[in-house]
Amino acid sequence: MIKKIIIGSRGSKLALLYAQKAKEVIIKNSSLSDEDIIIKSITTKGDQVKDSRLSEFGGKGLFSSNIEKELQDKSIDIAVHALKDLPAIETDGLITDAFLERNDPKEILISKDKKKLKELDVKSIVGTSSFRREFQIKKIRPDINCKLIRGNVDTRIKKLKDGLYDAIILSYAGLKYLQLENEITEIFKIEEIIPSVGQGIIALQCKEDDQEIISLLKKVNHEETYKRAHSERNILKVLEGDCETAIGAHSIIDGENIIVEAELFSLDGSKRFYEKKIKKIDKYREIGKEIGEILKTKSNNSYKR
Repeated sequence: MIKKIIIGSRGSKLALLYAQKAKEVIIKNSSLSDEDIIIKSITTKGDQVKDSRLSEFGGKGLFSSNIEKELQDKSIDIAVHALKDLPAIETDGLITDAFLERNDPKEILISKDKKKLKELDVKSIVGTSSFRREFQIKKIRPDINCKLIRGNVDTRIKKLKDGLYDAIILSYAGLKYLQLENEITEIFKIEEIIPSVGQGIIALQCKEDDQEIISLLKKVNHEETYKRAHSERNILKVLEGDCETAIGAHSIIDGENIIVEAELFSLDGSKRFYEKKIKKIDKYREIGKEIGEILKTKSNNSYKR
């Protein structure tokens, strides 16, 4: 019988809200009470790198490695991650196989003067830390300039309001959690900007031999999100994706089918490779692998840095 649980999370306001959500869902699906679950804030290397691309310091794992180490050391029992920040390949000894119900995965724009992307002045500066977003935006508006922006959501909005950028691109899910929807200028349709793999999904990770926690997490796992998460992440695994790989992927479950689409950009963003497939739901793992292989063949590895 589990007595106490420590949940490990990044220390940002948004990450702690994700951890709180995980705590609430665990309490709802177990005999544990509020006092039985402690949230531990952990500083990650990604939080310490303020003004550079994460890829220059090690890529996606910068947001998860410190938290994972605490899991391996048994300092925490469960790690909470934004799935889009997790490397595609699982860390030895750990398992990420439980997911909370997906939040809206779409992308949004916030601009200084409430201009939508297509209304921005020529050579406007749009802030993003993602090559994927940069290439997607330039597909719509090739005349604008993208400039690196780092920091949490509040920091990025402040930089925008301080005049360092004309607009910034962020995820809709984060703004909703922070109750900052009034800041949003434009919500992009999936057809306009395909989101990051796993965007809007909160992932719960534990040690692969911790049967009690695994059993607990099975009770909170959202089945549809689970299938969508694995279908999208299998694309990444085939492509060996990281922060430097400009990949967008999105899945939906429609009746008995799962529909997955993905796009991959060449190193300089000049070429876009796209694939979409429909399969029966029970093929959710295979569909991601197949799309990954097709994109790999189409691109001939022109996406690798």
